[in-house]
Amino acid sequence: MEKLLGEFSIGLFFWQTVLFVLLVLLLKKFAWKPILDAVNEREQGIKDALDAAEQAKQEMADLQSDNEKLLKEARVERDAMLKEARDIKNKMINDAKDEAKVEADKMVAQAQAAIESEKKAAIADLKNQVASLSLEIAEKVVKENLSSDDKQQKLVKNLLEDSSLN
Repeated sequence: MEKLLGEFSIGLFFWQTVLFVLLVLLLKKFAWKPILDAVNEREQGIKDALDAAEQAKQEMADLQSDNEKLLKEARVERDAMLKEARDIKNKMINDAKDEAKVEADKMVAQAQAAIESEKKAAIADLKNQVASLSLEIAEKVVKENLSSDDKQQKLVKNLLEDSSLN
């Protein structure tokens, strides 16, 4: 250090200072400005990327919330559709039961009517057969009773007596 102080020259110092200032100005104009611009541009790019990442994160959160909302709505709609399907199924079953009961009651009523009709027809047929048999029996009895002249005369007398008494 003493050697530097001992050999100090103002002219050299001046030219070194001029060269240093010139070097600083040249560096400022051609090196520092582009370097600082690149650093600032990179800093802005990083800041923009961070902003974009934050915005994407927010959009993802919004989409997730929308998805959850849609899932909730879909579940509610699915539950409503299942309930409606169960109600329709129960209504169809009840309607079928009611219709079957009405049909069964109708068939029972028709069967009872048919039985009653058959019963009346059988009674009428039985009456006809009894009447026919009664006539045949009466005819045979009358033929047998009226086979001789004595018996005919006696019957006519009895009938006349009965009719005059009345």
